[in-house]
Amino acid sequence: MHHFTFRDGELYAEDVSVKAIAQAVGTPFYLYSASTLQRHIRVFDQSFSGLDHLVCYSVKANSNLAVLRLLAQEGAGADIVSGGELFRALKVGIPPQKIVFSGVGKTREEIARALKAGILMFNVESLGELRVIAEEARQQGQKAPIAIRVNPDVDPQTHPYISTGLKKNKFGLSVEKAYEAYLQARQDPYLEIVGIDCHIGSQLTQVEPFVEALQRIKLFLQRLEQAEIKVRYLDLGGGLGIVYGQEDPPPPKEYAEALKRTLEDFTGTLILEPGRVIVGNAGILVTKVLYVKEGAEKRFVIVDAGMNDLIRPALYGAYHEIVPVRSTTDQTEVVDVVGPICETGDFLARDRELPKVNPGDLLAVMSAGAYGFVMSSNYNSRLRVPEVLVYKNKFYVVRQRERLEDLVAGEEIPDFLR
Repeated sequence: MHHFTFRDGELYAEDVSVKAIAQAVGTPFYLYSASTLQRHIRVFDQSFSGLDHLVCYSVKANSNLAVLRLLAQEGAGADIVSGGELFRALKVGIPPQKIVFSGVGKTREEIARALKAGILMFNVESLGELRVIAEEARQQGQKAPIAIRVNPDVDPQTHPYISTGLKKNKFGLSVEKAYEAYLQARQDPYLEIVGIDCHIGSQLTQVEPFVEALQRIKLFLQRLEQAEIKVRYLDLGGGLGIVYGQEDPPPPKEYAEALKRTLEDFTGTLILEPGRVIVGNAGILVTKVLYVKEGAEKRFVIVDAGMNDLIRPALYGAYHEIVPVRSTTDQTEVVDVVGPICETGDFLARDRELPKVNPGDLLAVMSAGAYGFVMSSNYNSRLRVPEVLVYKNKFYVVRQRERLEDLVAGEEIPDFLR
């Protein structure tokens, strides 16, 4: 459930007219509902009541400071994949002991900063990374808390670009390599084994892959116990999907109950890293129709938001529902909704049946709260758009629209060209 609803044919975010926000800030822009974010994180967390658990929100899904601050106030920790995300998480007040550091390419500098901050643990993805963490811990004279990311070779049945738990994926270590990593870590005085990590992919719409991965991790845990290696944290990652179009993902409670049944004899703390399921349907992208163009074979609705603003349709062929902000007609037509970028792949929808629109009309691209602004760019020297947060009957610009001067900040013309 989200708080984007129509009133007398006009789209509202909570109690604020989307059209009124567009008039105030211009288009395009991202718009988030604070009440939806609160509801989603509470429902997810409460689904695991009765089980010792920690919800570490996946910052990569949406890293706006206001979004992070709201989730921090709800008690969420953070799953980070870069030094920049560490900076953001700490800046909004997420306690370091609630931060886990994932990702295959942690730099030495990022590892050092995370160690100094005192994070909960590193999710280690390679033997090389394990060595670097140990070296940095030795230099700082402390022990580094680590978990090894085990690749369970489970098919998540999702888009191949966001599948992470198969043998052919770059993430984690095979069961045998992971076991070797644990044995190495046990011998190192600057490493402290605290957990085990697993993440099989994103936008999963069935419970079974999660359960299968968890069952394989439990078998691996038994092997560790036989080697007298004990862990306190079992990090199952994130990946629970949302409804974009026709998907039918399980609700958090069903997901939680399946995991609880599988974890009946586990005595440690379960760590969960939801991202999309918290923010995906809490945000929309609002764009304005510039032109309606009749092509030789297609009709195009050209809007002022492009693939630089929302790349998911171009990158994954992802579906996002698109609705007029103000409904004015029952007549529909099949169109491609395209942006101003000079790429044929610059589209938000193809062969989509939509109500007829005219230049100046506003469209809302739904379910755009996750992997939307965070993946945007300045391609074609376009300004990145503002982010707006609504709470009840007020809205707040939580990231300003970039200015032309921002496009060239940090660039210099060398002396020989002057």
